[in-house]
Amino acid sequence: MSDERRGRSAASVRRIADATSIGLAFPIAMAIGYFFGRWLDRLFSTAPWLMIVFTLFGVAGGFLNAIRTALRIGREEDDAAKNDGRGA
Repeated sequence: MSDERRGRSAASVRRIADATSIGLAFPIAMAIGYFFGRWLDRLFSTAPWLMIVFTLFGVAGGFLNAIRTALRIGREEDDAAKNDGRGA
């Protein structure tokens, strides 16, 4: 396998791994917000308000992370396509 092909293959595997990490990062962000909010609710006796607020922050953070990852993967795909077009 040539070095160029090996490099493209490694980049593709990394992009696939980044895309699949979205599936884990989103619920993890929600869970962190939920449990942090529950802890603050117990600390300040404000149940369930801080749990709701921080869960929503977790949802927003998960969406933001998913969008950033998708945009980065798209840019990398575009760059890879441009480089393939120049080499041909």
